[in-house]
Amino acid sequence: MSVPCDILVIGGGPAGATAAALLAEAGHDVVILEKAQHPRFHIGESLLPANLPLLERLGIAAEVAAIGVKKPGAEFVSDAHQRAIAYPFASAAGAARPDFSYQVPRAAFDAILFANALRRGARGVQNTRVTAARLGQGARAEITAISDGGETTHYAPRFVLDASGRDTFLATRASLKTAHKHNNTAAVFGHFRNVACHRDGREGYISIHLAENGWFWFIPLPDEVTSVGFVGNQAAFRSRGTDLESFFRARIAASPSVAARMAAAMALGAVTATGNYSYCARTASGDGYFLIGDAFAFIDPIFSSGVMLAMRSAELGAAVASAWLASPRAGKRLARQAEARMRRSLDGLDWLIRRINTPTLRDMFMAPQDRFGMRSGLVSLLAGDIETRRLRPPVLAFKASFHFLAAMRRFGYQLQPDGSLLRMEG
Repeated sequence: MSVPCDILVIGGGPAGATAAALLAEAGHDVVILEKAQHPRFHIGESLLPANLPLLERLGIAAEVAAIGVKKPGAEFVSDAHQRAIAYPFASAAGAARPDFSYQVPRAAFDAILFANALRRGARGVQNTRVTAARLGQGARAEITAISDGGETTHYAPRFVLDASGRDTFLATRASLKTAHKHNNTAAVFGHFRNVACHRDGREGYISIHLAENGWFWFIPLPDEVTSVGFVGNQAAFRSRGTDLESFFRARIAASPSVAARMAAAMALGAVTATGNYSYCARTASGDGYFLIGDAFAFIDPIFSSGVMLAMRSAELGAAVASAWLASPRAGKRLARQAEARMRRSLDGLDWLIRRINTPTLRDMFMAPQDRFGMRSGLVSLLAGDIETRRLRPPVLAFKASFHFLAAMRRFGYQLQPDGSLLRMEG
């Protein structure tokens, strides 16, 4: 016997919990299956201002503020340039509001989202992993899930939202997942105390330290805890040859600015690694299902876009599910439109991410110019404002400048902090 429902959501992270809350509030019978038990550890602790309107819509903005550290902006630090450049959200194009966000412990943040979905009427089942799915076989799918205790339950939803995160449940089983070989990175990270923090007006900022073949993040969290991680390309990990802890410490020592901040740091646990960062499914939808969040795509987290993209895709996925229940034809049409929006959002960030390790883009980040609104437009992108049409002119100007500066660099000229070009020696 199967348990019927309108919509089954695979995964109870930010994408799944957001979609479940919106759908339950709209009156649909929603079941959300989570493989773990909230609260559970997850990386990705830095939110963007673009997250805040949806937190307000979900009615949890005050709860998130209570567990978070206020984040007024981001800073980029480069040993090669011997500079640190602040990008306050208040300087975004068009004075976009809100002009701040939060750094949050993800275990607590995800638990708030999941509890909110249940308050709004979703049926939540935790410690239960989806193991099989039959889709497109009629009016209802057949979903099999097994609890940690070994109990098997069959569900019969009219529609499925896959928010299984980097497990990519449906994309993997349907062979839809495609790795981004141009951005094949891995990460090593941990939580620390006694990390040197800012006391100069940049309290709460996320710090991105540009390093050889990668970058570090420093995310201030409550209770004087700092999340620190290194994201590197294949070249960074090729010569690892040591245990994970030693590799991480070696990468820290190789960056003077990072080493200075970590001089007195005390680890709160073992460091963790994860790899194969960037991928995307060839399609987000099929007969009776839609992929949202990391179940659809994941990109390098340098711009803290993960949670924002997940929750935005959840809004789109909830709309697709509602439309499908009313009319599969309308649902398919909306699914195509939603996928196009999701891809545009990814593409807007991917261009920058693919070039973040190039000398030219690093020069531009460390010597930002506001000609044609480029700096304020860049801040808007860093704030998560990635779909606004008014950003197209400054973004196009930024890309054109990149290509010009890359060409000039081949002739021996480098961008200077004051915006001038200087011929490099040698």
